[in-house]
Amino acid sequence: MKNQWFTISVYSENSVGLLNRISGIFLKRHINIESLNVSKSEIEHVSKFTIVVFTTEDWVQKIVRQIEKQVEVIRAFYHTDDEIVYQESALFKIKSGLLFDEPQIQNAIKESNSKIVTVHREFFVLAKTGRRHEIDEMHDRLEPFGIMQFVRSGRIAVSKAEMPITEILEEFQLNN
Repeated sequence: MKNQWFTISVYSENSVGLLNRISGIFLKRHINIESLNVSKSEIEHVSKFTIVVFTTEDWVQKIVRQIEKQVEVIRAFYHTDDEIVYQESALFKIKSGLLFDEPQIQNAIKESNSKIVTVHREFFVLAKTGRRHEIDEMHDRLEPFGIMQFVRSGRIAVSKAEMPITEILEEFQLNN
């Protein structure tokens, strides 16, 4: 089996220490977490972990089974990139003078559908939302001008297919 990108969705009770135990599952198998996001889900008191890994399907199946053994985990799923709709966000901090002096930066902002979040005397901040390669392309375009700061979020994703988790979560909510 060859390595590919997988997005793991974990639905769990909001519990202290669970993130540490989940990351330990990856550590034991020497699998790097490429992206991690934790947020509330569509059901009150249920959190959703979105974890991105580059591994084989065999390994991701084993990892999901191990994650589901955690007491607080309600259910875990994995998906390939074709099975989900996903986005990442990034912020770029750049010297203000460049915004007015470099037409390539203005073109990059327009062509990439980026947004200027704020402008100060010394710097301005761009926000870019998209897939990883789109953010990488924006980074590559801005790098020659000097990026003062850069930060990227973890992936957020929803499945294209209906998820059986909805019924499980509703039942969980009724029982709590």
